[in-house]
Amino acid sequence: MNAPEHFILLARYNADMNARLYDAAAQLPPGELTADRKAFFGSLAGTMNHLLAADTIWLKRFSTHPARYPALRAAEALPMPDSLKRSYGDSVAELRACREQLDGIISAWAAEIRGADLDHPFEYRSMAGASYRKRFGDVLLHFFNHQTHHRGQASTLLTQAGVDIGVTDLLVWVPDL
Repeated sequence: MNAPEHFILLARYNADMNARLYDAAAQLPPGELTADRKAFFGSLAGTMNHLLAADTIWLKRFSTHPARYPALRAAEALPMPDSLKRSYGDSVAELRACREQLDGIISAWAAEIRGADLDHPFEYRSMAGASYRKRFGDVLLHFFNHQTHHRGQASTLLTQAGVDIGVTDLLVWVPDL
C-alpha cells in the first residue's frame, strides 16, 4: 500500500467510525448527549462539535494546497469556525448531518491525494495566528490522528453512559493479503 492509499484507508475508517459513533450516541437517553461528563470538551456533544470544527478548519486550510483538490471546493464554501468549541448543534441529528457532509468531502478528497503532494511544504496559521510550515503528509497524519484521538474520548464517554461503540481498531479495516 502506498502513502496515498493509506489516506484513502484512513478516510474510510474515519467515516465508518463516525457512523458507529453517531449510531451509538443515538441510543443515549434524552439529555445524556449534552450532559457534562467533565471531559476536555465537557459533554459528548461538545467533543463531537469539536471534531466538526477542527475538521472544517483543516479542510479549509488544505484547500489552499497548490494541488487545488476539486473535492475541497465544498469545504471552501463552509463558514470558518471562530472557535474549536463552535457548536453545530445539540442533537445527534443536527451533528450527524454536518458529520456526514464532512466525511463525504474527506473521502472524495483522499482519493485525489497524490504521492508528490505529500512532500510539499504546507503553510498555515493557527487559530491564534501563529504561522507554521510543515510537510503536507505529516500534517495529514495529524488530521486523521486528531480524529481518532477525540473519537477515543467519545467512545469512553459512551461506555461510561452504558453504550458500546464496538471494535475501534484500524486493523479491522486493513485488507487481508
